[in-house]
Amino acid sequence: MSDDTIFERKPRKAADYARLSACGFAMGCADVVPGVSGGTMAFILGIYEELIHSIRILIHPKVWRMVIRFDIRGLVEKLPWRFLTALGSGVLLAIFSLAHVLKWMLATYPELLWSFFFGLVVASVYAVSRRLPRWNPLAVFGISAGTVVAFIIVGLVPIETPNAWWFLFLSGVIAICAMILPGISGSFILVLLGKYHQVLTAVTERDIMTLAIVASGCAVGIVSFAQVLDWLFKRYHDITMAVLIGLMIGSLRKIWPWKETVRFITDRHGNPKPIEQINVMPSDNILLPLILAVVGFVVVVVLERVAHQKTEATATT
Repeated sequence: MSDDTIFERKPRKAADYARLSACGFAMGCADVVPGVSGGTMAFILGIYEELIHSIRILIHPKVWRMVIRFDIRGLVEKLPWRFLTALGSGVLLAIFSLAHVLKWMLATYPELLWSFFFGLVVASVYAVSRRLPRWNPLAVFGISAGTVVAFIIVGLVPIETPNAWWFLFLSGVIAICAMILPGISGSFILVLLGKYHQVLTAVTERDIMTLAIVASGCAVGIVSFAQVLDWLFKRYHDITMAVLIGLMIGSLRKIWPWKETVRFITDRHGNPKPIEQINVMPSDNILLPLILAVVGFVVVVVLERVAHQKTEATATT
């Protein structure tokens, strides 16, 4: 791909950037909950591949040469800063405004919250699978492989890990790689690494030092991993799409609303914290969870249709 081609950008109006901020807000809401991926929302909303490509541009050699020369005008012209700023502002707004609410929901009404996201991810699988150009044995293999990998990962038991700064940095690297993959939640990876509550508390209490360390790891991880994903999309688009669909299917194990805790630990404040849960069938009071699952499903279907209509309108102009 030539330099001129890689830096091409879609023409957008102010309303388009407002929509991107709304997309970012949806991604941020998903990222806060351990079990739901912001990458899934980006997939649904039709901005996933542009997001990966935009991140890849950030470390393009030509960009670094402009940085060294302090070519501010060139950077403004070449970097997709409008796209990333609009999306990023929405993500940050969701994280900082909803962290308290979602933390409370997870503790008080977990079944209701998981029901909504279960319906959301089921609809996501349906919506994204429609974008798979060809269904063949290779696509079926990719979906199966992605499903198995996600199913195993989300079933892992959280481990005790160091509280050192370097492990917080490493946690950020690993979590952000998962966060941009549909189906694998970056928040859940933080749970597995024993750092979810620490990071969520840092958000709610404005612990700048902890957030800066994790954010630095996220920056390194997302820029590096985006190179791999962009390369896969360019050369193996269909099989990559199939694997990502499988990841979403496998993640349904984690977000099944009805669970039974089989192991828990007591945190430093004396509160029990579940570390191993199994999925169970609902016994009673399932009407409201079912309604919320349907709402989540409908939300995704509506978002997918709006995104599809927007794409068609852009293609015809």
